[in-house]
Amino acid sequence: MSWGPDAAREREALLSAVAGAVTAAGSAAPVVLIDGPSGAGKSSLADLLVAHWPGDVGARIVRMDDLYPGWDGLDAASAALHTDLLEPLATSGSGRWRRWDWSRQRPAEWNEVAGPAPLVVEGCGTLAAANVRRAHLALWLDADYALRKERALERDGATFASHWDQWQSEFERYLAREKPRANADLVLDVTDWPIASTPRRSSGATVVP
Repeated sequence: MSWGPDAAREREALLSAVAGAVTAAGSAAPVVLIDGPSGAGKSSLADLLVAHWPGDVGARIVRMDDLYPGWDGLDAASAALHTDLLEPLATSGSGRWRRWDWSRQRPAEWNEVAGPAPLVVEGCGTLAAANVRRAHLALWLDADYALRKERALERDGATFASHWDQWQSEFERYLAREKPRANADLVLDVTDWPIASTPRRSSGATVVP
């Protein structure tokens, strides 16, 4: 699926897939995971899905930006997503995640996620095999490399620019080990989709991929 001339129709197809995931979840909390390389538009797609979520119960968003324990924390955050949030949410109806305080470079507060309300998790590392087993819909985003880098650096500025190569190296190791693109239910080429790249900040955090 690509966001080309038929973007409106393709968006409707994606939203239909989300509705199907909600139905498939039954009484459990529907979980949608969005992964892909830096600057592909994961956060913007998550915002789109939440804004158009089917049904009367709105979806919650967890952003992996808030979980990474530093610039070398992709693997740790991906594992924590499974251990602390997705697995207990699926088995007991209640999970949690811990925010990383980027300004102080240390763990911050725990955040509880409980009940059957839908959950969207976006960010690099979400489509590790263990996480996908607890998802009702797994999405992977593709986009042109130059465009992705331009988007990411426009959004996050010099801080990310100085860590781009470090992050890419860790991300490539994750790709080789977990094969996240192959784990996706849908692969979306969003190169031609005009995704906004406005800066995002939460609790004073540095925004990363």
